[in-house]
Amino acid sequence: MLNYVGKSIPKYDVMGHVTGKTVYPSDVKMPGMLICKTLRSPYKRARIHSIDISEALKVKGVHAVITKDDVPYNKFAMYPDQDVLAEEIVRFKGQNIAAVAADDKATALEALSKIKLDIEELPAVVDPREAMKEGAPLVRPEGNRYLFDGKYPTRKIRKGNIEEGFAEADFIVEGSYRTTSQEHAPLETCSSLAYIDGTGRLVIHSKSQGLFFTQWDLANVFQIPLSKLKLVGGTIGGGFGGMLSIHTDHIAGLLALKTRRPVKFAFTREDEMLHSSVRNPWFFKYKDGIRKDGVITARQVELIHDCGGYSEMGMYVLEKSVNYIAGPNKIKNVWVDGTLIYTNKMPSGAMRGFGVNVGQFAEQLQTEKLARTVGISPFDIRFVNSFKEGDLAHAQNPLVAVSGIEVLQKVAKMAGVELPEKYLAMSSKDSGEGGVRND
Repeated sequence: MLNYVGKSIPKYDVMGHVTGKTVYPSDVKMPGMLICKTLRSPYKRARIHSIDISEALKVKGVHAVITKDDVPYNKFAMYPDQDVLAEEIVRFKGQNIAAVAADDKATALEALSKIKLDIEELPAVVDPREAMKEGAPLVRPEGNRYLFDGKYPTRKIRKGNIEEGFAEADFIVEGSYRTTSQEHAPLETCSSLAYIDGTGRLVIHSKSQGLFFTQWDLANVFQIPLSKLKLVGGTIGGGFGGMLSIHTDHIAGLLALKTRRPVKFAFTREDEMLHSSVRNPWFFKYKDGIRKDGVITARQVELIHDCGGYSEMGMYVLEKSVNYIAGPNKIKNVWVDGTLIYTNKMPSGAMRGFGVNVGQFAEQLQTEKLARTVGISPFDIRFVNSFKEGDLAHAQNPLVAVSGIEVLQKVAKMAGVELPEKYLAMSSKDSGEGGVRND
């Protein structure tokens, strides 16, 4: 380890990248390879009355056209509620309805144009706050709220007594914050190549960031044993969490199984920006109680996560955000409600931070607001309330390897801020005796 820390070490794969020799999933090609294109919903919410693929099948060079009826098990994703190919009700614009495998791109697109789709646009809801209201269009038959453990509309944290904490405070400070949708925008777009090998096994060259998660999911879609499915990974041209969602592997695999030919399904840049999973919006509402000495006596937070049309990774990122939303602060009284709401938008997938960094964005803005209200420095409020080793987090797990105070000390030094001696003497490892402590 000492041979590397503090030294500039060349990346082991840098020469391949800068010389263009690195092979990415989208580079892989095979003789006789077919090209896949999909028919997508033009509406955010709609009812499909019928799909007629007969004319598409007549186009020269078309080898297969598939709809939901051709999928052995038409559900996938981490929480498997998402349609591989749309059932009767479409939940977001761009949802896959049918797929074509043809000799080339032009032929595949021509075949798509021949598909007769009888589809009726329905009222849609795209704002989670509107989706929570009575009478809003139903994204799912079960309702627009995700029920945790099958019955609870919110994920809660309760610690201490929030009203007593507010009563103890000298100031009550409220703040509302939100983040917008974010696309990962990797340099390499989503891409898959699927084929049947000499042993009859389905092989998929995948851009997945979680090959074994994807393998289990796809085996369920194809209804084949894991021994009959091989995923080949490798260097990918950017993922940032987005390639934990399945975008092209399932459809390429289905068409390879149907045609017994290699099938390539690769997104265009437009596809990537419009039809790959995103980080969907978040809404945060804070109400804090704080004393004149900077001690936060109570923190109440309501957060709403816009999950999009299907669950994807929504419940996972919301639970992480709920656990961390009160910030790195030792607060006696905490009240958190997290709600996961479905809307008629692209499902919300993984993105760096898994719901934590968006919450910390809001928490840090609120902390700055608290400091201004009390009239203390941003460093004061953070030192006064900082967690220490062995403290219980807001979800009541004991904290280990805590270093928040040391980070603050380092940041102050780098910023040229001269800290009071009492803060320089503090350590995340002590129990707080003789120092500033929120007990």
